[in-house]
Amino acid sequence: MLHRTLGTTGPQVSALGLGCMGMSALYGDADRTESIATIHAALDAGITLLDTGDFYAMGHNELLIGEALRTAPAHAREQALTSVKFGALRGPDGAWLGYDGRPAAVKTFAAYSLQRLGTDHIDVYRLARVDPAVPIEETVGAVAELVQAGYVRHIGLSEAGADTVRRAAAVAPVADLQIEYSLLSRDIERQILPTCRELGIGITAYGVLSRGLISGHYSRDRQLAANDFRSMSPRFQGENLQHNLDLVDALRKVADERGASVAQIAIAWVLSRGTDIVPLIGARSRERLTEALGALDVTLSEADIAAVEEAVPPGAAAGSRYPESQMTYLDSER
Repeated sequence: MLHRTLGTTGPQVSALGLGCMGMSALYGDADRTESIATIHAALDAGITLLDTGDFYAMGHNELLIGEALRTAPAHAREQALTSVKFGALRGPDGAWLGYDGRPAAVKTFAAYSLQRLGTDHIDVYRLARVDPAVPIEETVGAVAELVQAGYVRHIGLSEAGADTVRRAAAVAPVADLQIEYSLLSRDIERQILPTCRELGIGITAYGVLSRGLISGHYSRDRQLAANDFRSMSPRFQGENLQHNLDLVDALRKVADERGASVAQIAIAWVLSRGTDIVPLIGARSRERLTEALGALDVTLSEADIAAVEEAVPPGAAAGSRYPESQMTYLDSER
């Protein structure tokens, strides 16, 4: 397994991280047994970074990871690092109720996460979305106090814009910014990525396969469950979907010529964007995990990258990455 460091102050982690959200929520029903087996397989393959959020199925995902770690071999458990997002408010029916970045709330969220994960510390802790009602300095300051107390190892950010990143970094060392980055989502290249590099802040990139859209496995006639986020995602609707899958068809030609799968090419492209970027793969099964790990064996030349970007040019995606109601929560889009 290759390794990368999260920024200049963060931990060394595997070059690919495992995003665990889909094992509990937002992509339809999941298989608990297969989910735990997939986490074990990821750890066995050398993946050390497990990413979750305390609001993924209202704590279910943290409990799942906690169980997987308890039942993993000791050496794998000791190498595992947890990356946790906090702050999203949910109702009993799953409704989104906003975000809370108040210092007292930060510490309360952390207490519950530590209990669910069954650990005495969280390796990287981050506010899921910037709370517009609370200065980022106060939220980051509260996480810094958790670091001083030993409950958190490193401070992270999520979906924060360049100005917010600067303000946060002025309070305490920030290891990384978690943000969507893929062939279909390249907006961070304009301001956010250069700012992070200037400040020595790493990137953990989620959505590298655009929620399966550019995995090479998504079909035009696929029927989605009502509890699947993609049933409301603009990129998966009507003409947008047809346009985006045409891009995948073009990418498939590039992948076929290089003896790789579409998913492997898409992940390898994100890996090629810099050693300060760690893609999170959202595999929910061992089969998909094995395919994603194969991206580590794909080395893209300059000609390969040019071919990939010709197939999927910057800004080519049809539809925004979230429904309009959720886009308003993204500080990174302001």
